[in-house]
Amino acid sequence: MSYAGRCACGAVKLQIVGEPVAIRQCWCRQCQHMSGGGPTHNAMFRTGDVRIEGELAGHGYLADSGNQLTQWFCPACGNPVYAQSSARLQFRTVRLGVLDQPHDLKPTMAIWTESAPPWAVIDPTLDQFPRQPPPPPGSK
Repeated sequence: MSYAGRCACGAVKLQIVGEPVAIRQCWCRQCQHMSGGGPTHNAMFRTGDVRIEGELAGHGYLADSGNQLTQWFCPACGNPVYAQSSARLQFRTVRLGVLDQPHDLKPTMAIWTESAPPWAVIDPTLDQFPRQPPPPPGSK
């Protein structure tokens, strides 16, 4: 399977070959800040399966997981593109919003649910983790 995508202004383009190893909805506070209050929706792909064209800017910080997390975004429009954890450099966590429609990707788990606000609506059919979930297959 392959996926294509772009940022809101089109300056950054993505081409992905391969299937995601995990698709998650994240309720950590950092993701809530980035999304404007809700969760982020992300698909983890193998780094070698993701090709990105265009200039990116990054912001790194120490995540609640204890890992260094870098968020990559388009400097022209500010659109989040992907994140990468120091613990899993073999993966890029691509924001579902940058992928062209139609695609069949949807979260299978909600993570960091203990940080979700009281008004959050979390699909009860999703696997739920109050904090950091177990590593995805192929993480080692």
